[in-house]
Amino acid sequence: MMKRKGLAAVAIVLSIMAAPALKADTLADALSAAYNNSGLLEQNRALLRAADEGVAQSVAATLPVINWSISADRTRAASPVTGAMTTTDSALARVTGDLTLYDFGVNRLGIDAQKEVVLGTRQALRGVEQDVLLRAVQAYMNVRSAGEFVQLRQNNVRLIIQEFRAAQDRFEVGEVTRTDVALAEARLAGARSELAGAQGDLAQAIEEYLVAVGRAPGGPRAVSPAPVSRSIDDAKAFAVRNHPAILEAQHSVSAAEINIMRAEAATRPRVSLNGFVSTDNDSNESAQIGVSIGGPIYQGGLILSQFRQVQANRDSARSALHLTTIAIEQQVGNAFASLQVAQASRQASEQQIRAARVAFEGVREEATLGSRTTLDVLNAEQELLDAETNRIAAQSSEVIASYSLLAAMGLLTADHLNLPVQQYDPAEYYNLVKDAPSVLSSQGAALDRVLEAIGKE
Repeated sequence: MMKRKGLAAVAIVLSIMAAPALKADTLADALSAAYNNSGLLEQNRALLRAADEGVAQSVAATLPVINWSISADRTRAASPVTGAMTTTDSALARVTGDLTLYDFGVNRLGIDAQKEVVLGTRQALRGVEQDVLLRAVQAYMNVRSAGEFVQLRQNNVRLIIQEFRAAQDRFEVGEVTRTDVALAEARLAGARSELAGAQGDLAQAIEEYLVAVGRAPGGPRAVSPAPVSRSIDDAKAFAVRNHPAILEAQHSVSAAEINIMRAEAATRPRVSLNGFVSTDNDSNESAQIGVSIGGPIYQGGLILSQFRQVQANRDSARSALHLTTIAIEQQVGNAFASLQVAQASRQASEQQIRAARVAFEGVREEATLGSRTTLDVLNAEQELLDAETNRIAAQSSEVIASYSLLAAMGLLTADHLNLPVQQYDPAEYYNLVKDAPSVLSSQGAALDRVLEAIGKE
């Protein structure tokens, strides 16, 4: 089994190295696949549906509650006159109902609080979506840069082989010493070792791609950085208004504040309508309806403790909002700085490549004339290799930093990127359950069809 897995990984590595022969994947293709294949998104969509049910349950508390019961009894008793045992069977069927008429807003506030939870959970889902897409961007660029590193190392090996053979030829005619040949041979062994390392990095990058995107990569194309804000202040201001983590924290604060009002209302009386209808085995029917009012008087300090608890939760939510805002602003600043560094590094590496290529070609030509040693040629070639490596890394870092900045601003979503996917509508399930539909209603039947479709996915 392990051998087959290893052969499969090698096959994928070879396919990436032969990328021109494949149908190349665009970054949008990879992001779309990640969106469609993500188990993490499916998990958090289920969590959102669970939060939606909280609204339905809160709404149900405002509706009539009807229950039924059937009881049967058999009584055996001795006659006080004759002493004979008699058996009496009895049965009772009862339907009871209860409806809250007025509770000073406890149930209504419960619905409002749960709605805030739903809105916060939607923002949490947006945050997960950003994490999934950013991981796909990183996986895509890592595969692309790792493939380029492999090709670069392969070219380096071929070039050093040429230098090694040239050194051997010059040694045979007495132009260089055995030292020059040994230097070229050592550099060739090092280049082959670095090629093996690059191939291993590519295999690891492919494994990460499989997890992040949900399928094997094709031949990645060149990618341009995402268009982002040119001002760090504008980016931070936008992020504070739109980042899902901040919006989620805001909804948590709102829910906590509503729960304080709900705790206050819970100390007041509750007015309810209740009644029952029953019949026994002798067809004797009875019915009752009435109104009751009541509320807490003393519960051993429980009510005051619960009130202090929701106040503490509110204070915690406010602190969390403050800390989240600071963290998001820091993320924006870090991403913006990383993007600027990557841009400067890419520009410098391009200049370095031009100069290093001229120097390498000159040194190699001078070596053929005997004015440069084999070591000079190898060192010049190494400088060119380092420059090309730096450019590949800088290009990858620039793209990742630009998408990281989008994520820090709250814009790395399928909607903003206009990905060709069927986007998940967080309101669809909520609209089906928000009124707590019964099994027999048309809305309940529609909900059953939706749940059946979800189960088949």
